[in-house]
Amino acid sequence: MILEHEIPNGSKLYFGKSAKVKREIESVASEILDSYEFEEILTPIFSYHQHLSIASEKELIRVNDEKNNSISLRADSTIDVVRIIEKRLGRNTDERKWFYIQPVYKYPTTEQYQIGVEYMGETQLSYVLNIADEIFNKLDVDALTQVSNMKIPHILVDMFDELTLDDFRHLNIEKFLNLKVEWLTKLVYLQHIEQVDELLEIIPDVLKPELVKMKELCSNSSCSNSVLAPMYYAKMLYYDELFFRVIKNNEVYARGGRYKNEDTTSVGFAIYTDAIIEEKVQ
Repeated sequence: MILEHEIPNGSKLYFGKSAKVKREIESVASEILDSYEFEEILTPIFSYHQHLSIASEKELIRVNDEKNNSISLRADSTIDVVRIIEKRLGRNTDERKWFYIQPVYKYPTTEQYQIGVEYMGETQLSYVLNIADEIFNKLDVDALTQVSNMKIPHILVDMFDELTLDDFRHLNIEKFLNLKVEWLTKLVYLQHIEQVDELLEIIPDVLKPELVKMKELCSNSSCSNSVLAPMYYAKMLYYDELFFRVIKNNEVYARGGRYKNEDTTSVGFAIYTDAIIEEKVQ
């Protein structure tokens, strides 16, 4: 029996203090993004192209349009924003810097509010990472920034027949260590940029430029608390190189990275508003 006051598990209800906090978070973010000349966009809740973003299509909430074509509720905004700007609005705007404040939905009834940023045509991830850091500082959120590189897991899978990308998705540390390769073990335990130069002396050449990119991103960012996580692999399909997560108390507050859609390389991030609200109203 479903009671009249019940709401589906995973959906959101904000009222009173929590609704006020949500509005304040969105106001701070939009003011900062306006100052960097980002334009706002709100994309349709329904999409034909969510399978291009989500690693597991089981997470999509599917319906059908009037011609019985399969569509789904918006589960991720990034590729939809880029696709809409390039394919639909391209003749009407030259703007390449966009932000959005809107929820995404995943099966069966999970609802997540996001503040997202996409800088189309930009390759320097530090630009948007520093904006995310500025937003968190303005909100008095003290969190850890974890920097990764999606190319490293792919290179390691090519090097070792025993490894698969699932090992990186699930951070199968024991399997990495059981290979008993000195440089790989040190790569597993790499955390701080001070350790990078020593590791560059012993790792294979193919990995060196990717590790240097991680070090440079940390060096060029304004984040006061950051670590390296070279073995992490993001579940989103479009990230192809540098990537970051903002974490506090094992909760992910933001994700961002470099990605490519057709011929356009871009950088962006999403801040997960619900996690910040939960911290603020405790």
